[in-house]
Amino acid sequence: MLTRARFLFLAGFFVFLDPFSAVGTEEFANPPTPLPVKAGEQIAANLVDLIFLFDRVASDPPTATTPDYLESISRPSSPFYKEYLEYRRGRISRAELVRRLPHVAMMGDSLTQHFYISSPASLFWRARTQRRKNWFLDTDPDPASIHSVYERLEAFTPLVATEYNGAGALVASSRAGDGFRRKIVRTRNLFGQAHQILRKKRFPDLIMIWIGHNNLDWAEGLSPNEREHPEKHLQEMATKFRVNYTEPLQSLIDRAKTENHNVAIVVFGLANLDAFFKARRKAEALHARNPALYPYFESGNRSFQSLQLPYQKNMVRLSLILDGEMRSMVADLNRELKDYGNVRVQYSDALTKVDFSRLELINAEDAWHPSVEGHKALAAAAFSALRPSLQFLGIAQDQAAPSQPELSYRGAR
Repeated sequence: MLTRARFLFLAGFFVFLDPFSAVGTEEFANPPTPLPVKAGEQIAANLVDLIFLFDRVASDPPTATTPDYLESISRPSSPFYKEYLEYRRGRISRAELVRRLPHVAMMGDSLTQHFYISSPASLFWRARTQRRKNWFLDTDPDPASIHSVYERLEAFTPLVATEYNGAGALVASSRAGDGFRRKIVRTRNLFGQAHQILRKKRFPDLIMIWIGHNNLDWAEGLSPNEREHPEKHLQEMATKFRVNYTEPLQSLIDRAKTENHNVAIVVFGLANLDAFFKARRKAEALHARNPALYPYFESGNRSFQSLQLPYQKNMVRLSLILDGEMRSMVADLNRELKDYGNVRVQYSDALTKVDFSRLELINAEDAWHPSVEGHKALAAAAFSALRPSLQFLGIAQDQAAPSQPELSYRGAR
């Protein structure tokens, strides 16, 4: 039961959120704030966390571990059988046993989450509590649910999977700050997500990154003349993007170099916006005829100006430029890694190739984020791209014996 004071706070809070149902949903971008304002924002965000402490109980944990991993590794054919015997003989703890399983991490924005625009209260609750139910991490055994990357990996190895992604996450400078709206939904930008991983004692074997979509609102804050001639601005955005992506990625690589196990990092290219806009225009036509369809369609145009028709062409153009920057960045990093045999960085366009022109792949509420079918398509595409990295890690399926998949894995010790 809510106390009267808490009820009044919640009511007031959602009234406060209402103006941001459009302007503060996906693109939570903000310039660096003065220190006093930043301190005030942090205090307010901490207050929200305190008031909404109960939502932690309703939240799915961001980490999933294969439920039957003990049974799986108890078989003599398992590459973890020696670890299992050590555990049974009391030489290592159960926590240490889990630590030696493959660990996979996901970094990204709302396209890697079960997220879409809806009413302010619903959106706020979903952004804070809805983990899993996405293309990377879904544990629902229902055949109609998303067959996630985690579940696909689980078919041939027990593992631990953790998601660090968040709605509104940006590729931004470490000095930019996360902003109040990100703080209240517990979202961190790419730098903050990397910092979370670096704080962990057990460093992941595989890190997947899909982020940058919130950096595509090129029209925001520009004058009419600048929007007519955006070439310089687009190039400046791309340069900053490259710098702000490289910094946290380099910090992950530097840590990986010190680990006693192989580490693979997969950088995914951005979604195909040209295809996406085809589906969004179909949704717009349906919404115009029947406003009950895609009821939050307009919220995207209000909060993310570059989604509007006059700016779509350059938004697509910017996405291609940023993809080029990511490709070049990964190539440069791999050249620097030639003397470190335990680290591999891979660029993949697998998610770019997902055909988002298909209307069923975009959400029926906002025609912006992936639908369940969209998450299914992303899961299949992402998993298909992992084979080179999985082979590098020694956890690729044994194609010679598909009925009894095995792997050779050098787990963390």
